[in-house]
Amino acid sequence: MRLTITHTTEYRYDDPVQFSLQRLRLTPVSGPAQTVQSWNIAVDGAKVEAGFADQFGNQTHLVSAEGDAHAISIVASGIVNTEDRAGVFGPHTGFVPLWLYLRETPRTKPGKLTRELVKNLTGESELALMHDLMARLHEQIAYKPGTTNTETTAEQALEAGSGVCQDHAHAFIAAARLMDLPARYVSGYLMMEATEDQAATHAWAEVHLPGLGWVGFDAANNICPDDRYIRLATGLCYADAAPVSGMRIGKAGEDLSVRITVSPDGQSQTQSQS
Repeated sequence: MRLTITHTTEYRYDDPVQFSLQRLRLTPVSGPAQTVQSWNIAVDGAKVEAGFADQFGNQTHLVSAEGDAHAISIVASGIVNTEDRAGVFGPHTGFVPLWLYLRETPRTKPGKLTRELVKNLTGESELALMHDLMARLHEQIAYKPGTTNTETTAEQALEAGSGVCQDHAHAFIAAARLMDLPARYVSGYLMMEATEDQAATHAWAEVHLPGLGWVGFDAANNICPDDRYIRLATGLCYADAAPVSGMRIGKAGEDLSVRITVSPDGQSQTQSQS
C-alpha cells in the first residue's frame, strides 16, 4: 500500500522560551514491510542541531530553541510503501544484542497481575501463546484515552483496566519478558477509520520468536501489524521510541497540538490531539 503521511507538531508559549531541546524520532527507515520513497522534516522557530542513528537504529534529530521563541513548528512528511507480512518483521539486526530486550524498565516491570496473566495463557507454541496474550490484553485493558500518561506502568494499566496503545504495548512486553522472550516497543503510524479521541501516533509490541524473528502484536486492536502500519522507532519501552520528547528551561506555559494525516490512494484520514 502506498501511504502519504504529514505529521505536524506545534508548541505555543505564552512567554519567550529561555531554552528548549527536542529529540525527534520522526523518520521511518526502509526495511521489511516498508520502503520509504521520500521523507522530509521541516522546522520553524527552532534549529536542527544534529542528526544521527541511535543505539536502536532509530533516525534521530535534535532541535533547539532559545531566546525569544514563542512558537515551534515541526512538520514530518513523506511517502512510504508498505507490505502486509502478517506482523513478521524478521531476523534481529543492529548494534543492540538480542538479550538486552529481556531487560526490565520502570514502565515494563512485571507485578502480580502480569504474573497471573502469564500463568493463565494457553497455546501449544510460543506463537500461539503470544496470540492468546494479545487477545487477553485487548479484553483486560479497555482503550480509554486520558486515563493514563506516558509514565504509567504496565502493572498500573492492568490494575486500572484501561489505557491507550502505549499501555497495551508495555503490558505485552512485560509479560513476554517474564516468559524469557525478548520484546521491544514500536512507535509509528496506523491508518485506520476516523474515530474520536484517537492518539496522535500509534504503538505496538514485537517479540522475538524462534524461526520467525521479530513478530509484531498490536493488543490495542487485537491484530498483528499489516500494510496499514508504518514503523518510526523501537526500543525497550516508550522512553526509547517516543516520536517527540524533550525539555525546556523557563517558566513559559506550553500549549501542544499534534495533527497527523495519513492518505492511502489519495484518500486522507486525520488524527489530531491538542
